[in-house]
Amino acid sequence: MNHFFAYLETGTQRYREIFGLDFEEFKLGQIFHHRPGITLSQQDNKDEATETINSAMLHYDANYASKTEWKNCLGVSTLTLQRVLGSTWKTFYKKSKIKIYHDIAMSHPVFDGTTLYARSTVKNINPTASKDLGEVEVITEAINQNNEVVSKIHYTVLIYKKGKHPEDQARAASFKSVSHPKFLAYHDASNSDESGNPALMEQSGLYFEDLEPGETYEHRPGKTFFEGENWQHAMRSLDWHPRHSDLEYVKKFHDGKLPISENYLLGVVTALTTRSFGRVVANLGWINLEVLTPVFVGDTIYVESVIKEKRLSNSRPTQGIMTADTTAYNQKGEKVLTYTRTFLVYKKGLGPYEAAGY
Repeated sequence: MNHFFAYLETGTQRYREIFGLDFEEFKLGQIFHHRPGITLSQQDNKDEATETINSAMLHYDANYASKTEWKNCLGVSTLTLQRVLGSTWKTFYKKSKIKIYHDIAMSHPVFDGTTLYARSTVKNINPTASKDLGEVEVITEAINQNNEVVSKIHYTVLIYKKGKHPEDQARAASFKSVSHPKFLAYHDASNSDESGNPALMEQSGLYFEDLEPGETYEHRPGKTFFEGENWQHAMRSLDWHPRHSDLEYVKKFHDGKLPISENYLLGVVTALTTRSFGRVVANLGWINLEVLTPVFVGDTIYVESVIKEKRLSNSRPTQGIMTADTTAYNQKGEKVLTYTRTFLVYKKGLGPYEAAGY
């Protein structure tokens, strides 16, 4: 069994989400299955092409594309690369940077509706890059929903050695290691590979049985709010109040500070809980939701949840019902939002995970 954990203990029944392996924990031949996957849409494809000034009409002119051998708008290759390498971040969290791309191969077309999964294999280890960093040579493959390899990206990444990552010193001073198997960052995926190399599947949250009343989960990473995204979410939500769209109004009535929509704030706070609560089936509702401190563009929030109660579902034998109190804090440590939420969670060994490749 692997012994890479996704949490540290910060107090009695209090756990903080953590990410990534130290350089010394990478071994030649290791295989990592990164999750979640992501389904690409033609809107994603068109946005990537137009925002990067891509003149190849094959990506966004459906009439033109219908006359080509592909018959459809072809996915932008660099969009595939970004999505696939982006999805490896949890395992490679302690990277300093990608040092070199040795080779990028596109072997199968990507279209609207393609779902991409990433699989990384460690090809070489070099501990001598510096006293703080080691080199890990990796091949990351993009695999579609039909188990076809659509791209191979061969690169070398610089990874911090044990105790050298900027977060390590603070952690060592105040946090403890955990040992319970429910906190593992991966589960064994050896049976899915024919190579014989050790294979690890990134975990996707805790099961109903793993969550206990009285436990507190400190969700990470935090989230900084930026001007463009606040405006975009408000416009898409039909929230056309001038505090989101009229800078002169904001200057006059809000001292120039752009307020974050309360609805968007709720969405972000709830989303930040999904590392631990990733096995949620559905939200059943929120109560006692209170915005205590306004949040503005430039603020950063951090979220934690306390498990209040749990019970089995009478109508859904594969699931249980969980109730948690969630609180968001800003960068000053001030409470900005609190609520109590009830949601359905899959029971251990049940749910769609094996069938969906998780």
